[in-house]
Amino acid sequence: MTSADHATFAARFPGRADRWVLRRTTLELPARPLVMGIVNVTPDSFSDGAQFFDSSAAVDHALRLRDEGADILDIGGESTRPYAEPVEVAEELRRVIPVIEAVCGRSRVPVSIDTSKAVVAREALAAGAEIINDVTALVGDPLMTQVASESQTGVCAMHMQGTPRTMQDDPRYDDVVGEILSYLQACRERLVASGLHAERIALDAGIGFGKTHAHNLTLLARMHCFHKLQSPLVVGHSRKGFIGKVLGNADADRMAGTIGVALSLARQGVQVIRVHDVAPVRQALQLFEATGGLDVL
Repeated sequence: MTSADHATFAARFPGRADRWVLRRTTLELPARPLVMGIVNVTPDSFSDGAQFFDSSAAVDHALRLRDEGADILDIGGESTRPYAEPVEVAEELRRVIPVIEAVCGRSRVPVSIDTSKAVVAREALAAGAEIINDVTALVGDPLMTQVASESQTGVCAMHMQGTPRTMQDDPRYDDVVGEILSYLQACRERLVASGLHAERIALDAGIGFGKTHAHNLTLLARMHCFHKLQSPLVVGHSRKGFIGKVLGNADADRMAGTIGVALSLARQGVQVIRVHDVAPVRQALQLFEATGGLDVL
């Protein structure tokens, strides 16, 4: 895509952010989305629970995702699947800090810590992480905003209705897009007021976090609306249950569905896509761009 094409693409999505400033790194955000690779150091994540629970297996997996082309590695030690039980701080630290230290020592790909605990975030940043990815939008722990502003790290703040243990009980919205837009706008303003630079903030509408099947599909179809927030958009749709519902088979392999949604998000200018299967998603995005999928018609 030429520079003129980039300008046309940016004009198509007014307000679209073109960079994300992290703690030590600045990520340029071209037309094709960056890929955030998921590293779950947990025994109970919905898709790959226990597969990478061992620290050495988690490190190997993270480095494999790096080699497959991940632009960011998102490491978490507490499952946020529906009805998940919380994890104690000491246990979460035991799971993630050795992994972050090892990965940061062997890779230059920015690392994100997926946590809602300020102590875990602080220790992860000290170990080399550059992003706090918090499903509670930095309100689950009253000290999290202070950690983020004092460290001037990259932040991804996500919308969630309820908590992982309650979010899927009966999620309701009068206007799911409008309400989440308003929530994320207020979240961005709150973080800026706390002293965190606006260019360090990315926002996530929270697919599957307190949303019905219909809510998820509506949000994914209208993700372009969220560019008016003027922050990078992160979307985590990978392998989630709505894919099986669309396919009419809850047991279907969800990789193809994950790729299909990734291409739709790319067409809407989404900057970061959080996935389990880095190689096939990245390859699909490359071919999508090469064959004109991102061209403005």
